[in-house]
Amino acid sequence: MIRILARLVAQGIRDLSLNPWAQAATFAAVTLVVFLSALFLMILTSLDAQLGMVRGEAVFQVYWKPGTDMGQIEEQWQSYPLMPGFQYLNTYTPEEALAELGARLGRGKGNLEKHFPFLAEKSPLPATAVVAFTPDKQDLERWLKDTARLLETQPGVDRVVETPLRDELGRAWRKVSRYVIWPSVAFLALVLGLIVGNTVRLSLIARTHEIEILQMIGAFRWYIRLPLIVSGALQGLGGGLSALGLLWLLHGGIRDILNFPPLLLHIFFPPWPMLLALVLVPMFTGGVASWIAVRRQ
Repeated sequence: MIRILARLVAQGIRDLSLNPWAQAATFAAVTLVVFLSALFLMILTSLDAQLGMVRGEAVFQVYWKPGTDMGQIEEQWQSYPLMPGFQYLNTYTPEEALAELGARLGRGKGNLEKHFPFLAEKSPLPATAVVAFTPDKQDLERWLKDTARLLETQPGVDRVVETPLRDELGRAWRKVSRYVIWPSVAFLALVLGLIVGNTVRLSLIARTHEIEILQMIGAFRWYIRLPLIVSGALQGLGGGLSALGLLWLLHGGIRDILNFPPLLLHIFFPPWPMLLALVLVPMFTGGVASWIAVRRQ
């Protein structure tokens, strides 16, 4: 019995080579559906992770006047961690700001200096700092004004830009996230299963005559179904793994695309439970769809 089952499983694997164009179309359709689902989950979980962990964060961008002594500026940078509610600090010297600008424009500092020779002598950009604090929630508006005024009155500071956008988004998101995340995941899993299952069922139309012949000669239903279930499950598994591979390549290129003030958002790869579901759901529905298709013959 075990030998027969092993032979039927092997037959299901070999059946993937039959009707190669139909199999390739099914594989591409499953991959596309899983990839779009994974992309949506990556965006959703990234928003939830970033905005959910921002608990009252306010970010300030501080710009110094050109020509201000860097020693004085560095002393001010060292004083920021001593301020109440300090979270983190990112600093840029004029040269580092120029290099960052070149990276944003798709050119390195060397290419900028090549096209604009005057940049080689002295960077025209000011020293900059991005500093984040946990604000006083009891009187947020007053706290923002007092902190901005404290930063502006330091020697050499040209201007301070308040960017409490993440705080506002975070508060709004935390109010609705519980009503968005899991219902969206459940609905997406249902839609993914239905589309993948229907796609696999349609791919079996080309094998209708083969199934009818096996039924006419008296083959047991499980003997007919098992290879088809294996083929459908493998199509779902292969499409899910391929979609996650494409998502991984895409993530490598866009993970820091929103990491700039005032957003400062990182795009995270979906957590492993969601990745596992993105593989198991099409695999399961592919097998079930094959079983249903044979049952209705």
